[in-house]
Amino acid sequence: MNLQDAHLWEAIGLVIFLAALVYLKVPGMALAALDSRATKIQAQLDEATKLREEAERLLAEIKAQREASEHQAASIVAMAQEEAARLGEEAKVKLEEQIKRRGQMAERRIALAESQAAAEVKAVAADLAAQVAEAVLAARLAAATTDPMIDPAVAAVATKFQ
Repeated sequence: MNLQDAHLWEAIGLVIFLAALVYLKVPGMALAALDSRATKIQAQLDEATKLREEAERLLAEIKAQREASEHQAASIVAMAQEEAARLGEEAKVKLEEQIKRRGQMAERRIALAESQAAAEVKAVAADLAAQVAEAVLAARLAAATTDPMIDPAVAAVATKFQ
């Protein structure tokens, strides 16, 4: 062993350094630091697992709510379609009733117009008959100035037509 050998002094320095590290409990501190770090990492992993489980639970709840909402929307659409069909039928019935009422009103107007026309025809016929009777009587009276049987009858007819 040569004390001049650099490798020897390097080895002695290394042994002294390692002994000092062991004496100062550096490996224990390193292991404690690693254990502390491992504990922190495990806590973070546990927290991440809890968060993942909570996220999965929330996802399941959201999916259930979405399915319920879709089902509710489908039932609302079905009810709206039924309501639209019912309103369409009601509108159809009301339209038919309105058409029927208007037809009846038109028939009444036609009947009224017919009765008015018939009354006017009767009035014109009565006036014409009165004029003809007056002309006939005037012609007879021109021949005879007075006829005791015809004068009261003419007066009665004249009052009836007025």
